[in-house]
Amino acid sequence: MMMTRAILWPTFALVALIFVVSITLLRARVGHMRRQPPTARDFADGEASRAYFRSVERPAANLTNLFELPVLYFSLVPLLLMTGLAGLAQVTLAWIYVALRAGHSIAHIAGRVRLRFALFLASTGMLAAMWIGFAIDIGFSAR
Repeated sequence: MMMTRAILWPTFALVALIFVVSITLLRARVGHMRRQPPTARDFADGEASRAYFRSVERPAANLTNLFELPVLYFSLVPLLLMTGLAGLAQVTLAWIYVALRAGHSIAHIAGRVRLRFALFLASTGMLAAMWIGFAIDIGFSAR
């Protein structure tokens, strides 16, 4: 039971990362608006708004990214909890996944394209390993 609940700690860390990126985005946008006060034309439509914030778009793009593949992580965690299959291997993979996602966010916001891509591939591999491990564990536990 204790190990099963340990899967929640990397999950809390991923949620914290999402909030940190949200705050980073807010600070970038507020700073941009102070440096270049917007006009009504800057918000006339979605295209104008995107153009106005283009110089600070990386945190927004990263925040969007944190709701793409990580949804597979967030959907796996309750399954691991319900089945009691969140053992040491899953918890370890989860921590590695979250660390790679944090590195990916830093690289993304900093504009480090090659590093970002490498971290994306590695984190996707960790997530795939978690799902494959879960599928194998479910298969063995069903027998």
